[in-house]
Amino acid sequence: MAKNTLYNKIFDLHKVRQLPSGEWQIAIGLHLIHEVTSPQAFAILRERGLNVAHPELTYATVDHIIPTDSQTRPFADPMAEEMLAHLEENCRLYNIKFFNLDDLGQGIVHIIGPELGLTQPGKIICCGDSHTATHGAFGALAFGIGTTQVAHVLAAQSLALNELKVRRIEINGHLSPDVYAKDAILAIIRRLGIKAGLGYAYEYGGAAVGNMTMEQRMTLCNMSIEGGALCGYVNPDQTTVDYLRGRFYAPKGQKFNELARWWLSLASNPKKAEYDDAVEFDACQFKPMVTWGTNPGQAIAISEKIPEPQNQDDADALKYMRFEPGEFIKGKKINQVFIGSCTNGRLSDFMEAGEILRNRKIARGVKAIAVPGSRLVKKQAEDQGLDQIFIKAGFEWRKPGCSMCLAMNPDKLEGDEICASTSNRNYRGRQGSPAGRTILMSPAMAAKAAIAGEAADVREIN
Repeated sequence: MAKNTLYNKIFDLHKVRQLPSGEWQIAIGLHLIHEVTSPQAFAILRERGLNVAHPELTYATVDHIIPTDSQTRPFADPMAEEMLAHLEENCRLYNIKFFNLDDLGQGIVHIIGPELGLTQPGKIICCGDSHTATHGAFGALAFGIGTTQVAHVLAAQSLALNELKVRRIEINGHLSPDVYAKDAILAIIRRLGIKAGLGYAYEYGGAAVGNMTMEQRMTLCNMSIEGGALCGYVNPDQTTVDYLRGRFYAPKGQKFNELARWWLSLASNPKKAEYDDAVEFDACQFKPMVTWGTNPGQAIAISEKIPEPQNQDDADALKYMRFEPGEFIKGKKINQVFIGSCTNGRLSDFMEAGEILRNRKIARGVKAIAVPGSRLVKKQAEDQGLDQIFIKAGFEWRKPGCSMCLAMNPDKLEGDEICASTSNRNYRGRQGSPAGRTILMSPAMAAKAAIAGEAADVREIN
């Protein structure tokens, strides 16, 4: 097993006891909840006469089901209104801090945790959402959990976890212009596969990762789950410390400086760390990526042709997408464009897309929506005039929420429409239509597709 890694250090620090099953009871430092996976968990507490053990370590937001156009209450969708009402009532009853629609802190759970300073190195973080791995960008261990486990954490502030193996993913070199963290993680999953991470934590490092911003690192860690890993993380460094300094929930003054020294000490020991596996990538070789199938591993560079199917899953994916081996994704007509999600709904994502859209118009017949990942992101973007760039280009500038990433609100595909999407999953029906088709790509690539009306190469000048 791995030794002297950040994963081992944090896991050991949070061990309570070993259970008869062989699992470890692990203390949880931060619990994030939302409206979809928490109502049933709170119902379990009431059925068993249990209370919330540490409400001060739990924070709630609403993101999955809220509409992104009009948010007038009650919502048009009775189910969405009921879910939000349950969360409001449960947070009131159990004294849990809730970032509701009138709070600047509201937004997608994996975006507000970092921007508010709740996400910090050294913590074990969990949330009833599979993309909780995002928070690992800060040198934390972050796990997506199920509804029953949400109840366990509420009641006992702990979880039963098996110790994972650790795979080091070394990304050397530097990213070329117009190549982003989204392209990097799609290229990594393409090579390693969607099941390679089973039983592993992924540690991302190397020169390219060291040069990434925190927002880029969050994109990288966000999609670790798509490669089968239970969590992904980056060792904390000065970039981490600088990002957290001054955040609302981050410590202040001397306490921050003391904690920062401890945070940096958690990093995997460069001389003594032992990994269960290690792989290397050259960032210079990464290119703008697109998916051709129904999982993120079925991806190619925009300049490549769709490959011959290697197995039945590939063949089934091609049939569903109505693509043929030997074709280019480039030039495929698109119907909708979605820029947002916990993967690519941060300020830098809209800045990158905005540069492509500036003084340009989206293609006739394309519907395009831009959905900031939080109210703070929305405000920051509007303060910079980014909203006007998107609106003038023909995008709808929406309110924060998960939106078309999983289509639990009115933002959905229709029929067999194709969407150029900055989200993280492209399985059948993911964006709201049983026949809908999703091509994953970076925000800059999505903006380029919106202008062209088809999948296009962001490196090519109009």
